[in-house]
Amino acid sequence: MQPENAREGSRAWVGVAYAAGAYLCWGLFPLYFRALHGVPAPEILAHRISWSVAFMLLVVTVRRHWPELRRQLSPGVVGRLAVSAALISANWLIYIWAVNAEHVLDASLGYFVNPLVSVLLAVVFLREPLSRRQIVAIALAAVGVLYLVIRAGRFPWVALSLALTFGLYGLIRKRVPVDATVGLLTEVLVLAPLALGYLGLLGASGHSHFLETPGRTALLASAGIVTAVPLLWFANGVRRLRLSTVGLLQYLNPTIQFTIAVAIFGEPLGPAHRFAFACIWVALAIYTSEALGLGRRKA
Repeated sequence: MQPENAREGSRAWVGVAYAAGAYLCWGLFPLYFRALHGVPAPEILAHRISWSVAFMLLVVTVRRHWPELRRQLSPGVVGRLAVSAALISANWLIYIWAVNAEHVLDASLGYFVNPLVSVLLAVVFLREPLSRRQIVAIALAAVGVLYLVIRAGRFPWVALSLALTFGLYGLIRKRVPVDATVGLLTEVLVLAPLALGYLGLLGASGHSHFLETPGRTALLASAGIVTAVPLLWFANGVRRLRLSTVGLLQYLNPTIQFTIAVAIFGEPLGPAHRFAFACIWVALAIYTSEALGLGRRKA
């Protein structure tokens, strides 16, 4: 039994390394996109999609996954992936804009709220029942958001849009029977004609930022690797870990973004934001404690 336990332990640690690496990369995204400050968000998004296509085609070719891709795809699957592609592209666009418009704090709030939004979406679309702790957690998060609206005088559309688009994206991808590589390649291929057409128009009109400086060109060209590698790491990690462990690790991303927003970018953390974050952090503690307890009971 000891060798078997050792193998399971090694598998779990490898899974933690993959998943933590993915969340660390996503948490550092504000530094990457802020380095592209001055490039409009739609242009960055178009490069992100286009270079992701190139990188994922290379990955599928090197891994010889073309037969697997043909086996997993059907017209119905492609149709659902087209919807998920629209959602993830909207999420990327809002996030890129938020970073360069100095709303990283709002973006981090969105990814803190995302697990609770996912619970609500499961109730609405999958008819999953809410436990008492989940009801309390969602109510606390709602109080925090409402207080932010009243005190700050503005609706936190960045945070809620990011949480909703990513939550809906996860809901659809959960119900589409394809692996991460096939799914991501299909999504970016669906978006590629629009992205390439937009970049072509920018180039023809002389408004492209791609070849302005070597540094900016390198950053835009690396968008495919920056997008695809964390997603592939995440997929490898999830296969090796319990969902409760993944649930804990997911808070690395917004925590790093929150730290970058306040400590590096100097975004103001006013009383309204402090109260809202406090409510949401308590809500997440309640939500996570229940998830961990459920995981232990199933173990």
